[in-house]
Amino acid sequence: MSISIASLATVTPDTVLHQQEVRDVFASQPELSRLAQRLISTSFDQSGIETRRSAIVEFDRSVAVEHPEFYDSQSGLLLSPGTQARNELFTEAAGKLYVDAARKATADIDTATITHVITVSCTGFFAPGPDFLIARELGLRPNVQRYNLGFMGCYASMPALRLAQQLCAADPDAAVLVVSVELCTLHVRSSSDPDQIIASSLFADGAGAAVVHTGPGLASLDSFDTRVTPTGEEAMAWTIGDEGFLMVLSSYVPHIIGEHITGALDGLIGDTTPRDITHWALHPGGRSIVDRVETALDLAPDQLAASRSVLREFGNMSSATVLFVLERILADAKTGDSICALAFGPGLTVESALLTVE
Repeated sequence: MSISIASLATVTPDTVLHQQEVRDVFASQPELSRLAQRLISTSFDQSGIETRRSAIVEFDRSVAVEHPEFYDSQSGLLLSPGTQARNELFTEAAGKLYVDAARKATADIDTATITHVITVSCTGFFAPGPDFLIARELGLRPNVQRYNLGFMGCYASMPALRLAQQLCAADPDAAVLVVSVELCTLHVRSSSDPDQIIASSLFADGAGAAVVHTGPGLASLDSFDTRVTPTGEEAMAWTIGDEGFLMVLSSYVPHIIGEHITGALDGLIGDTTPRDITHWALHPGGRSIVDRVETALDLAPDQLAASRSVLREFGNMSSATVLFVLERILADAKTGDSICALAFGPGLTVESALLTVE
């Protein structure tokens, strides 16, 4: 009997960011160099993004905030709170999203059957953690086993699904709840640094959750693979600073992925032609990454349609994004369709999986 995704759900914060409006806010910040202003315009306009979501209510100009910490809508200034203030908002807002996503994913599932909880994030920390919070709020069994995959970056939902599959393979009675929440916008800042500008033009907030079990479901989890590219370790990084987390995201990343993606998939798809795989659930780290993968694998545009539409509507929500893409694919896929899921992160790491729609 197959091990499958029994359910899949996504949720987002309420605040909607319109890309052109956010571009203008960033471009209008004082003390930016002329080169930075041009880079902001280019990065935002060529991102392939129209809207994003944020847990920062202050970005909604219709909401009056007496003492803003992140954005002062009266002056138009982006503020720079310390890491503690950013993480306090993560604890509050992410905690709610973890529970909301978990409830949505288990709406048609008896929560008494959940044996394991795996939580994922790289954008904040608190303890007792989100795994504890989910178990308490959903009334899970007292001995539910809990794991947290932290600070792995955009690919982290893939090893979380792989761990869930392995737990079910070890115990056919297991039912594993996987929940990813990323609040990337908590760490945006005004900067003339190209890496920070690129990050500000791409990243967004969102949550995804899935239940994995032994038996029929939405799609079977057939196989997984992980590879580290021979170059690119310095091109992507995520560190903790005094004013939030600091992203290193080189403009060279799409080139590295395009150059090495074929070899990174050898262990997963073997001699299968990429065009023979029905759907590609590619983590849309940015439009240039999607373009590079499409060209390198000689994919048809419709094979990456879900990735492009998620990028356009929600932006890059780090590890949660691939769950949004899978949800969109599964909404229209047919029984027997094949799916290759792909996500990238620091290392430069490529995580991949093959699924079959049930």
